[in-house]
Amino acid sequence: MQIISDDIKYVGVNDHKVDLFEGHYDVPNGMAYNSYVILDDKIAVMDSVGYDFGEEWLANIRKVLGDREPDYFIVQHLEPDHSKNITRFMDTFKSTKVLASSKAFTFMDQLYHNQYEDRRIVVKEGDTLPLGKHTLHFITAQMVHWPEVIMTYDDADKVLFAADGFGRFGANDVPFDDWAEEARRYYIGIVGKYGMQVQKVLKKAAGLDIQKICSLHGPVLTENLGYYLDLYDKWSSYTPETEGICICYTSVYGNTKKAVELLADKLRAKGAQTVIVNDLARTDLDKCVGDAFRYSKIVLATTTYMNSIFPYMRHFLGNLAEREFQNRTVGFIENGTWAPCAAKHMKEALAKCKNLTILEPTVTIKSSLNEQSEAQLEALADALMK
Repeated sequence: MQIISDDIKYVGVNDHKVDLFEGHYDVPNGMAYNSYVILDDKIAVMDSVGYDFGEEWLANIRKVLGDREPDYFIVQHLEPDHSKNITRFMDTFKSTKVLASSKAFTFMDQLYHNQYEDRRIVVKEGDTLPLGKHTLHFITAQMVHWPEVIMTYDDADKVLFAADGFGRFGANDVPFDDWAEEARRYYIGIVGKYGMQVQKVLKKAAGLDIQKICSLHGPVLTENLGYYLDLYDKWSSYTPETEGICICYTSVYGNTKKAVELLADKLRAKGAQTVIVNDLARTDLDKCVGDAFRYSKIVLATTTYMNSIFPYMRHFLGNLAEREFQNRTVGFIENGTWAPCAAKHMKEALAKCKNLTILEPTVTIKSSLNEQSEAQLEALADALMK
């Protein structure tokens, strides 16, 4: 069990049954659904867990409460992985009041056909809830990553209950050496489009004395908080996290792959410290998207296919564009036997992305590398190293 403080207890669960989070993201290490109890003169329970774990969750709560009853149930986020046990909780603790934003109660009615009019408290930005020693301060966090989200700051133990913020893929009973790897994949995939909204919340958080961060997913963050806040600032401002070159490619018969491998060799020979190569057909898409946002430069290489671009590349570029990909340097490699046009279509796919520096030359391969396309590859390597 995660330790938060003498008064704040962890009552969440680990899910090792799930294979796809939100029906999309591969989670080989499962997921954590976090919930917390604040013990004071008044008792508050923070958020729920996935439906299949309702009895385990309620048992965890009862173990912490003993013979006491919760006074408040705070729902920060109505996404079903956090809210599907609202009805079960409210039916179990019949005198508990439920707190959430106005929009959250609208969603509660849509999802569970009940807004608990006789037991609800609507909270908004700046509202507070005194529990005794602890006073909770509510912070609106619209579109991080749903419009009803609130976060909650406890001024006694200096804890930020951050809803989905600072979350991470993976169950809490699975050891991780690198928090950032799964947190980046989580953030870019799920929250990445809403950088402006995250920046607003970070500005609010800057005025708080935060000593611990409790997310709805992943571990409680208790040390080196500046590291996590800095990553979120970079991710949400679309600032490269690492100086490096990410090459993402597709290859039908291996000739585009050969060009990519040669480019990577040239870059390393010229002194590039970090060169990452991802085969889009064989590498987890979310990792590839995360790498595109992580590094300062990206090279996109693909085959002309159906007078357009190869499907894996099209899907990848769509993911970048819908997540507001920006502030990067981009190079292009295209291949085609009779009418190479992939670069044109890749550029069109990224046309709405802001502040992209497009490198010249575009490398055009006709079937396989020759003296002319190798010279273009050399020139592209030089441009990437500037």
